Amino acid sequence: MAQRSLPRGMGSFFKECGHPQSRWPKCPHPYKIRYRSVTGEQAEESGFADQDAAIDRLTDIYKEKKAAKQPQSKAERIRKYGTMRFADYAEEWKAGQRHLAVQSVKHLDSLLEHHIYPALGSRRMNSFDHKVVDAFIRTMERNGAGLATQSNAFDKLRAILLDAHRLGIFPDNPVAGVKAPQYDPARAVIPSPEQLAAIRTAGDDAFMVMVDLMSGCGLRNGEAAAVNLSNIVADDVYRVSEQVVMSTAQYGPLKHRKAGEYRDVPLPARVRETIECYVEKYGTVDGYLLRLPTDPTKPYKHHAMDNQWRRIKASGTVDIPEGMVLYGHRHFFASNCLSNNIPITDVAEWMGHKSIDVTFKIYRHLMPGSISTAAELLNLGLAA
Repeated sequence: MAQRSLPRGMGSFFKECGHPQSRWPKCPHPYKIRYRSVTGEQAEESGFADQDAAIDRLTDIYKEKKAAKQPQSKAERIRKYGTMRFADYAEEWKAGQRHLAVQSVKHLDSLLEHHIYPALGSRRMNSFDHKVVDAFIRTMERNGAGLATQSNAFDKLRAILLDAHRLGIFPDNPVAGVKAPQYDPARAVIPSPEQLAAIRTAGDDAFMVMVDLMSGCGLRNGEAAAVNLSNIVADDVYRVSEQVVMSTAQYGPLKHRKAGEYRDVPLPARVRETIECYVEKYGTVDGYLLRLPTDPTKPYKHHAMDNQWRRIKASGTVDIPEGMVLYGHRHFFASNCLSNNIPITDVAEWMGHKSIDVTFKIYRHLMPGSISTAAELLNLGLAA
């Protein structure tokens, strides 16, 4: 029997009895095969009575390897994921969201645990359609969930179902035609420049630093609490790179960002002077200005400023707009930008909004101009 040759990559067959290859067909010793497994590791098998048996086994292995390299077919994906429980699919999807910061993961977990899983966790993936999604929104409404929570929960559910739709689990998009919850943030209450001037000096020096960073640079409370001298990267630029996380009272990544990500914001001269005066008077700890008053080894906590804000409001000695909250200082930054014709796209970036839609919803009414003004300006061009 002549020796048969094998295609490249299939492997090889041989004997270890010491007989020359020409004697193998008549030699009683068994054949062995050598090949590369699916993972690329070399493997051997023995005990084959003849050449054909060894080659048949190599052929089967070769076909298995080729099949393993083929992309999963749509039918296979539907069989695998279609009957999977939503909670199991969502956990698999969540494992792939490596871009999410720690706080974003905690927010996602909270929405899944308290709102999405109780209503949909046991449902099979192939049973979703627009009616199921719409019923989920109505359930949240009946349970008294706030519009912000409804909107966030719907966004997460939509992301998961669209991921499944891309796999081919649904013939039609299960969120198409569903009216999303409309979160309309409360109208921002903003102090006037005169009111802000009185507010910023109504507390201690740390309070002034916080107010100036929020109203002058657009920082969030936790970002202002993490102010660091090394983040002044130019005379007029402050780099926002971390925050004091409320849940841990420790420094952590920015909202919607991973560790190491940052945004650069304008640094007005007055804010820089406030920072420099504070450093000259109190010094820093590893560059950080603000520390916990009762324990300088720890970061400045949110309640330190909250307590001052409540005392200032309760004192009645400072003119504070009705309904204004601490966050109103950040709203002042947006108002100041937009009233001076700074593009809202820049404002959204500086404030660290995940989407410009958020900026529009909150601050669009602050943008200069109106339809009437636009009509007049357009008419000038037409009449030229």
